[in-house]
Amino acid sequence: MKNQIVRDAVNAIEQIMLKMPQVELPVEHIFAHNVCARVLEIPANRTLSGAIHKYDNLNFLLKGSMGLVTDDGQVKELHAPTIVVAPAGSKRLASTITDCTWVTIFGTNEKDPSKIVEDFTAANDQEYLEFCKILQIEET
Repeated sequence: MKNQIVRDAVNAIEQIMLKMPQVELPVEHIFAHNVCARVLEIPANRTLSGAIHKYDNLNFLLKGSMGLVTDDGQVKELHAPTIVVAPAGSKRLASTITDCTWVTIFGTNEKDPSKIVEDFTAANDQEYLEFCKILQIEET
């Protein structure tokens, strides 16, 4: 984690948000050769936290506008259409200004959405750090 202060703040905000009423957001998975596109429709005026990415991922804001907290703690206002790279280890907060369509691209042959989430994201910082240790061992 590049900026522990920002990560600690994101985690603290997420814990507060989890105590609030939750809204189920519609998710669609679109598959092509070696690729899964995870399409998330987010209504206006919602704040949400993302998962921790194990690998760099491409994200597309296809519709709408949102504020996105970056890894350095800045809030960047995004307007569709735009592309964002989520670096490995990143965990972000977003707040939608208008209705948004957010797409995350995963390079995989897997067709089971829950397995894709398991393969490409970590549930918490500890799980991500353990994943990084495994990668180090495999590379040497």
